[in-house]
Amino acid sequence: MSDPDQAPPARFARAAAEAEAALADLTDRARRLRPVRGRIARSLLRRSRELAGLRELPKFLWLTPLAEVRRQLLAAGAELAERGILDHPDDILFLTLDEALEAAGGADLRALVSDRRREHDRETRRRQVPGLLLSDGTNPQALPDERVAEHGPDVLVGQPAATGVATGPVRIVHHPSEARLQPGDILVAPTTDPGWTPLFLTLGGLITETGSPIAHGPTVAREYGIPAIICVPDATTRLTEGQVVTIDGATGLVRMHGPDEPDGAEDEDGLKANP
Repeated sequence: MSDPDQAPPARFARAAAEAEAALADLTDRARRLRPVRGRIARSLLRRSRELAGLRELPKFLWLTPLAEVRRQLLAAGAELAERGILDHPDDILFLTLDEALEAAGGADLRALVSDRRREHDRETRRRQVPGLLLSDGTNPQALPDERVAEHGPDVLVGQPAATGVATGPVRIVHHPSEARLQPGDILVAPTTDPGWTPLFLTLGGLITETGSPIAHGPTVAREYGIPAIICVPDATTRLTEGQVVTIDGATGLVRMHGPDEPDGAEDEDGLKANP
């Protein structure tokens, strides 16, 4: 970004100032009506602002023991590979603890590891993981959506995730390190996780191919006031880089604008850009 006012530190500073101003306004109004309650409210609101960031700390702390467990397993795998029991040190990661102990005793489990590695490689090539599977194997998200025929070929249909309407150019991103975003861009991704959070400071809106209303992307989008739509089938391939779209996070509709169509034009679906 060329605009220094849109840099993350500047936007964080503005958001912090707005939060402090809102806190002061709320507590002043409360103290005028109930002085004691106003002081209590101020204390609780300030404590919430100070401690809310700690909610991610348990996830971070769990990574430390897990990293050590992985290091120890790979050390054991390297020893088994030197003995010719495993082909590669990380083969041990495809064994249960009991199976690893059997391998340490001399059992040849290379065929089992090979089968599981092939299955793992196949699964990692999946572009989408169903958010829900019924007991008979049905993926409800893959069933035909009646709204698709209702709105026509210029509208993609997904699930509402965070309310609001926004219009902007599509930016298709498969990994956060690849993102080159400008303020107001519509991020289109297979999914997001906490590593994507810094990008949300710049977004005008979010579209993902998978997810649920309580997943990472929609939750952060709601916190930042960004419209979001999830479970839009093949969004990363049906939309093109730079294409202008309007998204409505309350209805789950994505309107694709034509090259000669004004960005703010409203259509029969009621989709219109923010002024």
